[in-house]
Amino acid sequence: MTFSIVARSADGTQLGVAVASKFLAVGAAVPAAETGAGALATQAFANLRYRPDGLTLLRNGATAAETVAQLTAADDGRAERQLGIVAATGDGATYTGAECFDWAGGVAGHGYAIQGNILTGPDVVDAMAAAWTGSDTHAPLATRLLKSLAAGDRAGGDRRGRQSAALLVVSPGGGYGGGSDVLVDLRIDDHTDPVTELSRLLDLHALYFDRPDPETLLDLTGALASEVAERLATLGHPAEPVEDALASWAGVENLEERLVPGKIDPVVLHQLRAVSTPTTGSS
Repeated sequence: MTFSIVARSADGTQLGVAVASKFLAVGAAVPAAETGAGALATQAFANLRYRPDGLTLLRNGATAAETVAQLTAADDGRAERQLGIVAATGDGATYTGAECFDWAGGVAGHGYAIQGNILTGPDVVDAMAAAWTGSDTHAPLATRLLKSLAAGDRAGGDRRGRQSAALLVVSPGGGYGGGSDVLVDLRIDDHTDPVTELSRLLDLHALYFDRPDPETLLDLTGALASEVAERLATLGHPAEPVEDALASWAGVENLEERLVPGKIDPVVLHQLRAVSTPTTGSS
């Protein structure tokens, strides 16, 4: 009833899962990931104990294949289970029980495991694998995972239809304000086109929560500082210095993760220009 990809970033810093299904709130059941341990997807007649038990095994040094073997060996319902695992070391493994509904199967390699059941056919898994292996290894893991999921969706996906999708990525200190390892946790629980909607949310997530690229930051001085101050004043945020006004506005707009002392992120500047009244000499 589900197709998913579990993967690790090429640099080894991120682990994640992308999943879609004709099932309500699939993100509440299938994915699990932990920095330094690994990531997994439990599906078909999902065994939710696989999530904490699997992460414990991975955390204690078991390989992906060993974790699959131990979880399924202890499970009397293993014939109806499907499981994909990637360890923090990058090894991947996938398992499909003999009694999973057709079409069911998977493929795994270094850094990924892809699997699905009740699919329109093997083309779904093949398309996901091709999208994953052909994607830019320097791109964010969330982007690569979603590209693979979208390829499976276009190839037919769940043969019963569409309902939900989810994306989970962990990275050390990657959460809001650096207070957790959960870099991305997005869920579409009930929608006619959940993978497309998930893509829209990921774009918003990047806007609000991606850290700015240091190479693109602009000095908040001179004419640019004057323009920013004038635009902020028209929005009801007059303050000296301009950094205080910028922080006040950015906090309201949920752009605080993009603030850097003495600089302005071009993404923030673009948003400010889009919502403020132009002033004389501004561009």
